[in-house]
Parts: sequence; structure tokens; C-alpha cells
Amino acid sequence: MSDSQYARWRRFAPLVGAAVLSLAAVGAAGYWFGANHAPAVDEAEAGREIAYWYDPMLPNERYPGPGRSSMGMELIPRYADETASDASVRIEPGVVQNLGVRLAAVERAPLSRSVRAAGVLAFNERNLAIVQARAAGFVERGYGRAVGDIVAVGAPIVDVRVPEWTAAQAEYLALRQAGGDLASAARQRLAMLGMPASLIERVEREGRPRPVTTITAPVAGAITALDIRPGMTVMQGAPLATINAMSPVWLIVSLPQADSSVAEPGARVAARIPAYPGESFAGRVETVLPSADAATRTLEVRIALANPTMRLRPGMTAEVELAPARAETALMVPAEAVIQTGRRTVVIVALDGNRYAPTEVELGRRAGDRIEIRSGLSEGQRVVASGQFLIDSEASFSGALQRLETSSQAQPPQADAAHEASGRVTALDGANIAIAHGAVTSLNWPAMTMQFQLREEVMARGLRVGDAVSFRFQQEGQAYVITSIEKTGARP
Repeated sequence: MSDSQYARWRRFAPLVGAAVLSLAAVGAAGYWFGANHAPAVDEAEAGREIAYWYDPMLPNERYPGPGRSSMGMELIPRYADETASDASVRIEPGVVQNLGVRLAAVERAPLSRSVRAAGVLAFNERNLAIVQARAAGFVERGYGRAVGDIVAVGAPIVDVRVPEWTAAQAEYLALRQAGGDLASAARQRLAMLGMPASLIERVEREGRPRPVTTITAPVAGAITALDIRPGMTVMQGAPLATINAMSPVWLIVSLPQADSSVAEPGARVAARIPAYPGESFAGRVETVLPSADAATRTLEVRIALANPTMRLRPGMTAEVELAPARAETALMVPAEAVIQTGRRTVVIVALDGNRYAPTEVELGRRAGDRIEIRSGLSEGQRVVASGQFLIDSEASFSGALQRLETSSQAQPPQADAAHEASGRVTALDGANIAIAHGAVTSLNWPAMTMQFQLREEVMARGLRVGDAVSFRFQQEGQAYVITSIEKTGARP
């Protein structure tokens, strides 16, 4: 070492020594703080009796004092007043107030459920008239009708000349002067040939044959088909025109299966049509079709709407609100009080003594912001309507929901169920081995480092700290025992 290097070392030696002493002091203080502030009880909880200590991730493991669990997690106390056999958790009133908990009563109320859906206006096929030719003839005159025209009852559509009727009318007029049975038979023959009663009366009144007859509209409505033109020859029974009545019209609505219970004949309907904003058209369900659509799984409902002014045109769309014909009563709670976990539906019930219990329920129909409870609750109970997720978290932390899950299963889980994991060996001592493993999906475990026991000590032969391994294990009592282990990679 040169003289200059030696002088530089002497200059920085005091600073290095001071740094070493400072680190030693910090370490000693940390040791004292850890020793005197180990997982202990808050001063606010000092007066409560501790029943045992436990790990929230392994609520079945109980310890007489503080420390670490078999998974290496810090233990927390379970107080004597929290060891009730029911799946509940006790929360102090001050904490409840800070959480903003709001309670709601379970009450029996009318189940006035309504459903909103979209619909399309269509012709009422019950008020459909098909005009046919009663005898063979020729079209002599048309009245300028076209498909889509609105006609009134009795409006002329076309004039048809029927040669066969001319001879029959002349024969009747000749026999009518003589009277008797022959005249009656001749008149009856006119009706059998298809002549309308109005035409026969006109022949009798005028006393001369009327070979041309005017075909009129039997109902008021829109012409949807017109198959005749002047000069055409028509055969007996040939369809000439189709007329659809315009009042009432049908409103066709497709409902999902979940809302099909509202669709019953007589159910009240309020329809709003974009063409007439601010107006509502009232009606009732006329028919519910007997089968659902195989492609969309929807149920078709026909609603009759009065249309005296013919403002409602088939093809228009409408927004429909349906309500059942009769209101039922049921146990109801606010919909916000329900927690759906995916496997079950739970509400938090408020009990006496500042206790809250998660209770599994069966839901029914929904009415606005309230929902029907079919089982699990009784009238008069109180449920948490806001802040229940925080209470649910506290209940999960204390193991209440785990006890609820255990009690709701038909068969207890098998204690010897095998689980698979992979990780890296961090410590090895005889039959005890510590492994930093990844997530274990079968147990809902996150990635962590924990202590295991080897089924046989010989299984550790060839293993070293840092080796990557894959292994199978199962729970036996309070311990997790490795039944097979295989090295997948050496330490780096």
C-alpha cells in the first residue's frame, strides 16, 4: 500500500466505523421493538378474554398463544364472546356506524312486477274478410281500388256480370206472377245460385232481371290483397280481395322466458309509440301463444289495442310495459341487500348483541328495486342493505362463511384429498421441508412459502435447498404431508 492510499484510508476510517455502529444500533432497536410488539392485543381489546389464536386462512387450526401457523402466517386472537356456534360475526356499534351500515326489514308486500319489452303493430287476423266470386262471370267495372286503400263497410269494390243469373231471374219473375209453390221454388233457386238477398229484393222491386251485381266490402279496413281488374273473367269461388279490419289492431310482443310469468290473458298493458310522443295506449293481453320460439327462446304475446281513429298503423314499433292481472304478496327485501357469490345467494342478517350472520336464501321474482325471498328468511327480520360487503369480508376473515359452507354441503369434504403444486425448496431438515410454492387452485391458496412433512424421510434423498420440485400432498390432522415429490430442476 502506498503512502497516499494509506493516508486516504485513515481519513475515511472514522466514517466507516460510525456507519457500522449505526447499523448495529438500528438492528438492536428493531429486535427490541419486535420482541415487545409481537402480535399482541390492542389496548382496546385488553379487557376481553382470548379463547384461542388462529390463522384466518386455516380457521380449523387453533393455538394456545401467539406465533405463526403451519403456513407461516401470523396468528390473530379469537375472543371468547366470538366463539358462538352459529355462523355470525360480532361488530362493535362504532365500527358499524363508520361502515355506514343501513338495515332494512323483511316484510310482506305486494309483488307488483312489471316487464318492459318491445313490440310491433300488426293486423288483427281475427277481423279478416276474404271476398270471393259466388258465380262465374266477367268484371265489368272497377272502382279504382288498390292494395292499401282504406274502405268502409259496404263500399263498392267491383261490378261483375253473371250470365247464369240472368235466365234464373227472368224465370222467377215469370213464375212470380202466377204465385204458388213454383214461384217459391224459383226464388229459392236464386239464393242457391249465390245471389245475395239484397239483389233478389231489388229484382222483385224493379220487376226486371239484374245480371250485373256489385261486390262490396263486408268489413271496414284496409285492402291487403286485390286480384281483379276490369275485363277479367272470374270463376266461382275465386278470391277477389282481402280486407283487414283496422280496429282493434294487434301488438305482437316477444318476451324472454324469465318474464313469461307476467304474460297471462287479461294482463294490463301500456304501450308508447314513437310516432305519438307523450301518449300512452292502454290494452290487455289477448292471447299467449302455446309454444316458445325455438331459435330465440322467446314467448309471443298478442295484445289488442283499440284503434277507432286508425292512427295505429301495422308495422309501427312500440315500447310496452306489462303488469300482471292480479297482484300477489310475498316476502320482499331490497335487491341491494343480496350478495350473489356464484355458488350461493347470501344476505347478512342483523342479530341481537351486535352480531351479523350470513344467511343463504332462495330468490324469487324481482319487482323494481325489491326482490322476493322464497326461503331462508322470515317476516320481521332485519337485513343489511348497505355496507354488507364489508361485513361479509369481516365474516369471511373470522371464518363464518367457511362454517356456513361446511354446514350447507350434503357431504363433508374428504380429509385425504390429494393436491398438486410446484415450487422451490427453501429449507430441509430431516422429514420437514419448506417449499416456496405457487398457487394451489384446489385449495384456493395463493403463492407462499410454507412448511410440509415428508411421508418418509428417505424421500428427501437427493434434494438440496434451491431445487425446483413438483409434489403431491394431503392434509392429515393439522399437518400437510407430502406423499410424492420429484425434482424438476437443480438450483441455479
